Amino acid sequence: MPNLDLSWPQAAVAAGGLIVVAAGLRRARRARLTAIAMFTQETALVLGLFALWQFAGSFSVMGPDGALSRGRWIWHLERVLHLPSETGLQQPFLPHPLIVQAFNLYYDTLHFPVLIACLVWLFVRHRADYVRRRTTLAAFTGACLLIQLVPVAPPRMLPGTGLVDTAVLYHQSVYQSVAGFNADQLSAMPSIHVGWAILVAIIVISSARSRWRWLALLYPVVTTLAVVVTANHFWLDGIVAGLVLAVVLLAQSAAGRLAAGYSCSRLLQRHPKDARGQAWMRRAGTPPVPLGCSRCASPGGRSRRAELCRTTPGRVSDTDAFRRTGCRS
Repeated sequence: MPNLDLSWPQAAVAAGGLIVVAAGLRRARRARLTAIAMFTQETALVLGLFALWQFAGSFSVMGPDGALSRGRWIWHLERVLHLPSETGLQQPFLPHPLIVQAFNLYYDTLHFPVLIACLVWLFVRHRADYVRRRTTLAAFTGACLLIQLVPVAPPRMLPGTGLVDTAVLYHQSVYQSVAGFNADQLSAMPSIHVGWAILVAIIVISSARSRWRWLALLYPVVTTLAVVVTANHFWLDGIVAGLVLAVVLLAQSAAGRLAAGYSCSRLLQRHPKDARGQAWMRRAGTPPVPLGCSRCASPGGRSRRAELCRTTPGRVSDTDAFRRTGCRS
């Protein structure tokens, strides 16, 4: 079957062209053209990431000789961990050609268009969430590419497992024109397909407000089923992808809190008695400063804790009020 994905040179050329177009639109200095330029620039960035992913899949830091042994090691590790057998899952689907062919098409063509559609929806409808999620995508994909520099054969290449290469069986493989192994086929660990599907579900659930948003959970479930039934990935490939994404999200959240805390501290140093400092602290999730605290607040405050801070210094010192209220100035 034809490969509907862009090659990395095609994606790189498209990204470069869009960057030039975005720069030209920005020079026009018109509001509507500037908005189009922003969208064009973000499209170029995503295409650039895709080109990097495709390019990184064309080589590895190790030869292909150890890829099969590493694939067998993952297979045996799954048996030790008592994970379900990929062969046992695939067998019930093999007598149904239409379902298997649908899974082949799903695996080959759907992952990238769905991701792009999700990013476009996020950019248009939920612009405030877009940059953070785009950064998550870039960090997750980059981390997976680093891991994939160590080649691991997919389960469809392992003899003795009973698994069938369904894409070859129905002449739907995008690798049929390539003789022997190549590095792109040996990038089974971790599964970027599964990781992207989980990220799409997270984006939809966290940004949408409809009660139907929870149906997005079906996407990573069906994706995992597709990659296993087609024998392109092990269970552990998807599990590791989910763990990598979790680490990226946790690191991003920690970095965001540190950056917000630093911004609050700097702003309060400049405007300790200003409402702007209080507003920044609320946006960062930091408890607001008591209005009567003599360290950093206006003496005109009327809160109970502020009055206590001013009228009973013997009972509640400024330091105590500082500690109890979470003032960070």
